Amino acid sequence: MITLCYAKGTAALAPHILLEDAGATYDARLVDFSAAEQQSPDFLAINPKGRVPALITAEGTLTETPAILAYIAQLYPDANLAPADAFGFAQAQAFNLYLAATVHVNHAHKQRGGRWTDDEAAQEKMRQKVPSNMTDCARIIERHYFKGPWVMGETYSMCDAYLFVITRWMKVDGVNLDDFPLITAHFAAMQERTGVQKIMRMHT
Repeated sequence: MITLCYAKGTAALAPHILLEDAGATYDARLVDFSAAEQQSPDFLAINPKGRVPALITAEGTLTETPAILAYIAQLYPDANLAPADAFGFAQAQAFNLYLAATVHVNHAHKQRGGRWTDDEAAQEKMRQKVPSNMTDCARIIERHYFKGPWVMGETYSMCDAYLFVITRWMKVDGVNLDDFPLITAHFAAMQERTGVQKIMRMHT
């Protein structure tokens, strides 16, 4: 049995969706950020970074969204959630790492500026840049990464669950999604998936 530690409104939504896609047997543990449970001794023993997602397995605990998504895809190969060839898998990883290392960071500047500076004025400047930075990211995804109808082409993959999370953030970060028809169509298609609908009831 594996256990996913998640919190509402976080990137943990992506592996939660993927576990459903894989048909996995798992437990889901809600970490209450409003009560600072992520900083409790019990949770810090699971993930010293105090963040979600964290995936507890028989072999140990995994953190970081791209690593967890890749693990789930490889643990359930029959679900076909990642390209089987080395180059295709690397392309999928490149996309997910772009979301984690660039897009997620740009989004975090809106509410987590204190991670980078204690200067309130500088934090406000970072917040002001979020809409344009996230729009630039949407443009790169739409024009460079997105193959369609899913991120990697004809086959749904671990990348789609992650993009769904990012698109939800874009909607509140000031990105005009009307300018990005591929991303918008992808978001609509994701909302139609039974697994997504089931998991969203736990994340809202």
